[in-house]
Amino acid sequence: MQRTYEILEGVTNDKTTKAFQIFIVSLIAINVLVVIIETEESVLDEYGYLFTPFEIFSIIIFTGEYVTRLVVCKLNPKYQNSKFGVIRFVFTPMMLVDLAAILPFFLPFIVADTRMIRIIRLLRLFRLFKLARYSDPMKTLGEVLKTKAGDLAVAFFILFIVLIFASSLMYYAENESQPEIFSSIPASMWWGVITLTTIGYGDTYPVTILGKVIGAGVAIIGIAVYAIPTGIMASAFTEQLRRKKEEERNKCPHCGKKISEE
Repeated sequence: MQRTYEILEGVTNDKTTKAFQIFIVSLIAINVLVVIIETEESVLDEYGYLFTPFEIFSIIIFTGEYVTRLVVCKLNPKYQNSKFGVIRFVFTPMMLVDLAAILPFFLPFIVADTRMIRIIRLLRLFRLFKLARYSDPMKTLGEVLKTKAGDLAVAFFILFIVLIFASSLMYYAENESQPEIFSSIPASMWWGVITLTTIGYGDTYPVTILGKVIGAGVAIIGIAVYAIPTGIMASAFTEQLRRKKEEERNKCPHCGKKISEE
């Protein structure tokens, strides 16, 4: 049981653990590729008979992994002394991702609507998020988002304030000249979003002098506003990578366990 837990959680760094991780990552990648390929009717007509057996094989593996994680979760110090440890473990983000990865296979047996089944099958793309367990870059991204969630929330709140202010100004500047496009402040927010992000699709733009002046100002402000979350993420990534390098130095290169300082 302990050995199974170590392999699933990647506690050790031996050949068996690495082989398991490579197998699961490869299976996830192929699953995502199959979901994409299935949208090509010509490929589906010619090779569709191969997809169903592969889907069944994948579901057996993913379901087995999910159930095994539930069985061995008590070996995790976070859950072993808790009365409701298994329930808490089930509702952790990665276990919810694992559940979302296998549900699309079973839901069509309950839902009869053809259109809904197509949407459910598309949800198999959630299997891509399973890579977060085995991919160091995705783990790093998750850790960065978790540690900087407060800072990012403040940055995006500032962006939201600027968006409302810019859309309101543009509405009052352009409503008389373009009532069908800038019909309201919510409708003007489309222009605000594409201008602040400097995308500029060209489907919505000011025609009055005042509107153009406001648009130019908003475009310039947009660069500065989006630089805030970019700077937060860049500094957080640098700090996280530095911390990981320090942790790697303190790990045994053979078993992957932390080397005692004593």
